[in-house]
Amino acid sequence: MTAALLLLITAALSGMFLILLTNFLAFPGLKNAEPGDIDLKISILIPARDEVGSIGKTVMSLLRQSYSRFELLILDDHSQDGTEGAARVASQGDGRLRIFPGRPIPRGWLAKNWGCHQLATQASGDILIFTDADVHWQRPALSALLSEFMRGNADMLAVMPTQKTETWTERLCVPLMALALHAYLPAFAVHRTSAPLLAAANGQCIAFSRAAYDRLGGHASVRRNILDDIGLARQAKRAGLQLRLVEADGLISCRMYRDWRTVREGYAKNILAGFGGVTGLLAATFFHWLVFLAPWVLLGLGFAGADVPGHPFWPGLLILAGFSLRGLTAWRTGQRVFDALLLPISVLLMSVVAAQSLWWHFRYGGPLWKGRRAIP
Repeated sequence: MTAALLLLITAALSGMFLILLTNFLAFPGLKNAEPGDIDLKISILIPARDEVGSIGKTVMSLLRQSYSRFELLILDDHSQDGTEGAARVASQGDGRLRIFPGRPIPRGWLAKNWGCHQLATQASGDILIFTDADVHWQRPALSALLSEFMRGNADMLAVMPTQKTETWTERLCVPLMALALHAYLPAFAVHRTSAPLLAAANGQCIAFSRAAYDRLGGHASVRRNILDDIGLARQAKRAGLQLRLVEADGLISCRMYRDWRTVREGYAKNILAGFGGVTGLLAATFFHWLVFLAPWVLLGLGFAGADVPGHPFWPGLLILAGFSLRGLTAWRTGQRVFDALLLPISVLLMSVVAAQSLWWHFRYGGPLWKGRRAIP
């Protein structure tokens, strides 16, 4: 029984390493390059609700881009903290910025999806870029994004911003997105197959050609999907459009959360849908306990006198493999590599996030976010 468990964990980690190695070759990063001889109008679209602490910095970073032929549209989603005023002050009167108030949310729509839909109806660009109010853009970032969009002949470009973390709970939880993306999802298959399950995106930064966005039905096609980013990526696959993934490599960055409460609630909002419901979330939690925690248990049992095959080397190598996976994905995505040594704590913290998500599901019928139920 113990040998079978060790073999199962070994097989899982080996598969993850194989995917990670292929992604080192097939997962591109943004490069500081000009987009060449193109003259496209870009619409940069930001839905914002109570973002006074971050919107000013974001607006300033966007209006300083080296590629200047764009409009910046912000939808103020009933903010109560002066978000609109902060954005206008930061723009210093730049005519490329337009701000308009969000309309009441219709029945059957999620708030953010409705905000993005309203933005798209106001946009006039050849390429639509949806981004968040707390995303920061280095001066060459827009040029680099357009260069990659054209180089990959993309219809939809899913950019993975570099995640900035400061507090310990941010550092232990946020980089797990990179582990899941780079060790579970082979980019070469995303780029070369039409399978909807082989799709990913991050709503912090997604670019579409206008024609592609309209063809897949825009945000109206995912109006009730809390994972609108992944929903749109899967819609693009079904429509036969070219979905491309790219790491921002520091040119576009975001600090998603600020403390344990926002980390826990932010991930709990999405994690249940991300794993396909209660059964999927429980299975994923068990899988991560098995792969990243069980080797520690087997190592301890062996030292306590239990018959553990290959002890202490086999369990020890599995522990080292888990650290290595976490460390390599951190290195690839600009995170702190040595935080990988706290991987077991990260797994336990994400188990608490899963419990929060399940509590919301059974107690309220869905997640809560910014004072509203995230699912109508």
